[in-house]
Amino acid sequence: MVVASDRCRLEKLFVAYEVSDVGVDQGWSGPWNMEFRVGRNRLVLSAADAGGIDVCGVAPVRGFSWSQGQRHRPGLYFMVSTGRHHGFESLAEQRLLLALDFAGAVRALVSQPLRLRSAAQAERRSHIPDFLAATDEGVWLFDVRPAERIGEAERTVFAATAEAALAAGWSYRVVSGWRPQVLAGLDALAAQRLALPDPSGIAAGLVEQAGWGGRRFGELAGAGADSGLRRAHLLHLVWSRRLGVDLAAPLGDASPVWVAGGR
Repeated sequence: MVVASDRCRLEKLFVAYEVSDVGVDQGWSGPWNMEFRVGRNRLVLSAADAGGIDVCGVAPVRGFSWSQGQRHRPGLYFMVSTGRHHGFESLAEQRLLLALDFAGAVRALVSQPLRLRSAAQAERRSHIPDFLAATDEGVWLFDVRPAERIGEAERTVFAATAEAALAAGWSYRVVSGWRPQVLAGLDALAAQRLALPDPSGIAAGLVEQAGWGGRRFGELAGAGADSGLRRAHLLHLVWSRRLGVDLAAPLGDASPVWVAGGR
């Protein structure tokens, strides 16, 4: 299956865990409350009322921890789409930020965005999803968990989170894996995701040449003294979706390249 980089949606890139409502009442019965941090204030809303919150004004409900010997790898990732650094707590979460930056049409994003609690349970169990993103296609709530690490407890929590997100009017996905070759391709493109100065008009020339049809990446890059610069512009043009490649295949000199919107 071809994954056309110039027009693919985010969900074409990752594998989503199929959330079911089995066991959602095991300590996680609704209705649900969502706790947000807005400025220095703590704001608690019902899931139904949380849909109107401004993602731009939300701060993480908890910070990130760094300690010697910890098994996960937190850090900050700069997203071109938002113009800001965003925190992640694992390499798996960083990969989602990369994909969101490329195909998510993100307008605003916050890590560790809310604390979800069951309003009906005395035990006060809570769950903090990984990301809340406002996009051109609506608001998305994400958890990231490799498929092999999803057990009964996670299935119950994810089912409750899915119902709470539905009440808020959001889409919810648990990212459990990635389609073959996609991450390697995105990683290569991300090397040139920032705007490139182009006083010689190389980018426009590459788009025109690709428009002739049947061109391959290595052919467009050429072998002259400016080959490296042309390769950099090709990667940026694919990242910015002015040119397209197949993300389901390894990206190399033999990769077909087309003008965005066509083959």
